[in-house]
Amino acid sequence: MDWGRIKTIFIIAFLILDIFLLTQLQVKREQYEVTADTTLEERLKADGIEYGDLPNETVKDHYLSADTMTFTKEMFKGLKDQHIQLEDGTIIHSQLKKSFPIEDFDKFSDLDKFVEENVLNGEQYAFWEYDKEDNSITYYQQVESKFIFMNQSAHIIFHLNEDGEVTSYDQTMLDPIKSISDEEEEVLLPIRAVEALYHRGAISDSEIIDVKLGYYTLVNMEATQVLTPTWHVLVEKDGERMDMLVNAYEGTVIQGKPDKEKTLLE
Repeated sequence: MDWGRIKTIFIIAFLILDIFLLTQLQVKREQYEVTADTTLEERLKADGIEYGDLPNETVKDHYLSADTMTFTKEMFKGLKDQHIQLEDGTIIHSQLKKSFPIEDFDKFSDLDKFVEENVLNGEQYAFWEYDKEDNSITYYQQVESKFIFMNQSAHIIFHLNEDGEVTSYDQTMLDPIKSISDEEEEVLLPIRAVEALYHRGAISDSEIIDVKLGYYTLVNMEATQVLTPTWHVLVEKDGERMDMLVNAYEGTVIQGKPDKEKTLLE
């Protein structure tokens, strides 16, 4: 066995490996330097992400404590032309004696008026989405004009017939809603929410339609919830719209879901 030759082969092999590793290290270093020198705006543009002007002023907010509302029959004495049933005291099932036709499927202004005049505490709710597949319309409860996002305990679901008329609705509510602390904390800027989604790989080749601040459930106990300030980012990609939520304090992505055939809040 030619040990000298084997030794030479091993030395050459290790030299080739060292050269390869040094080359890879240099490539990684150059990639890092390029990335470090590239602004977020440039990276978003390079990945086909479009967005308009985002607010850049400092905003402060606070955590909220919210209890599930327990309804009583006495609360509905002022509501007419409805047959109302309660489920567990926390869910209202209302059957309209006469269906309500919706004339404006673009702005839902006529339904807004119906909610204010015919739904318990209707002024606290606002239009969220129209689901063509389910033939339903969702309103979410608001706090200080901010939505409580994706909350099954703070919504109104209107059910439509084939003629686009409201025949019934289900309602839940959070009350009372209180600030946990008197001190407000600064929330992340909207662009940081977009950045969090970008690093998650969720918004390439898409358009940011809107970014709004609201609240999302951080802790959900049996009858009480803790709500945290949350950025809602409305994204459109390949003709589909997605609701994406980012914790406005921590910058963590909460959720994102595609919404086909839905008219959402603009």
